[in-house]
Amino acid sequence: MLRFEVSVEDLLRSRFALSPAMDLCFLLGSLTGRDRPLPRAWATRLLPAFERLRRETELNAVLALFTPQGGPNFIAPPPRGLNQTWADDLARIRATPLEAARHECATTATGPSARDPRVRAVLDSTDAVSRIAEAMDRAWRELLAADWPQLRAICERDVVHRVGVIGEHGWATTIESLHPSITWHAGGIEIGHFQPVGTVRLAGDGLLLIPSVFVRNIAAHTEDPWPRTLIYRARGTAALWGEQETTPQPDALTALVGRARARLLLALDAPASNSHLARSLAMAPGAVGDHLAILRGAGLLVRARSGRSVLYRRTPLGEALVAGSG
Repeated sequence: MLRFEVSVEDLLRSRFALSPAMDLCFLLGSLTGRDRPLPRAWATRLLPAFERLRRETELNAVLALFTPQGGPNFIAPPPRGLNQTWADDLARIRATPLEAARHECATTATGPSARDPRVRAVLDSTDAVSRIAEAMDRAWRELLAADWPQLRAICERDVVHRVGVIGEHGWATTIESLHPSITWHAGGIEIGHFQPVGTVRLAGDGLLLIPSVFVRNIAAHTEDPWPRTLIYRARGTAALWGEQETTPQPDALTALVGRARARLLLALDAPASNSHLARSLAMAPGAVGDHLAILRGAGLLVRARSGRSVLYRRTPLGEALVAGSG
C-alpha cells in the first residue's frame, strides 16, 4: 500500500493539471501491449502508423526507455497547469541537458530492447535528446494530435466535475472518487495493492492531480523532480471507448428527444460548456448550441456563467429522464 500523509496546508496547495506528454507515453505503452489495452477500433486505426513509425523514426529508442514502473522523467516532464500543451512539453524535452538524459537512460533502459544496436546508437549519441524528442514529436503528430482536442475536453470536464465535488462534499469524497482502490484514512490518502509501497509526506507542497484517458488504473509520482502526483482515469473515458456497460443506455431517451440530444443529456453528468461538449462528442459547435437551446427550452437544462464560460447542467427533470433511460 502507498500512503500520502496530507495536512490542511497540503489540501490548500493541491491542484489539477493536464499532461499531453504523459498521455502520449501511456498511449505508446498501450500500443506495445504493455499498458492498458486500447479498444479494437482505436488499435486497428493506430497500429499501422505506430509500426511504420518504429521503422522510419527513432521511436524504438523511446520505447526502450519504458519500464513496468514508468520511464525517465525527461520524456514526460511535470506539467505546470491545465493549459499545458504538447508544444510546452516538447520544448521541455528538447531542453534536457545531455548528461541528465544519459543518467536517466542508464537507469531505465536496461531491458533486452535497449541492447538493440540501432537503439543503442541513439541512446549513446551526442544528439540523443534531439533524436528522442523528434521521434516523440512524430508520434504525437501521427498518433495523438488529431484526437487530442476531444481527449483534452474529456479531461477538462473531469476537472470541472472534481472541483464541484470539492466545493460540495470536500476533499475526502473527491479523492475517494478517483479510483476504488483509493481511501481517505486518518488524515492521509491510501492506495491499496500499489507499488511502490511506503509512506510519502507532502510537507506542505500539496498534491498534483492529473486526469488521463489512457492510464490503466492509477499511477503516482513520489520523487523529484515531479511534485507528489496522482494520475487517474478521467470520467467519460468509458463512453469514449464504447464501454456501454458503465454508461446509461440511451435507447428510450433517443426515442423521446432524438439521438443527438440524448447524447448531450447523457454527457452532462458534469457541467460543461458548448465547446467542451462539441470537442468531447466530436460534434459541430453550432449544432451543439442549437440542441442545447432546445433542451433548455424544454426545461431539461439550465445554464450559468463560470468565469469566461457558460456551463450547462441538467435540471431535476433532465436527471429524471436520464435515470429512467438506464
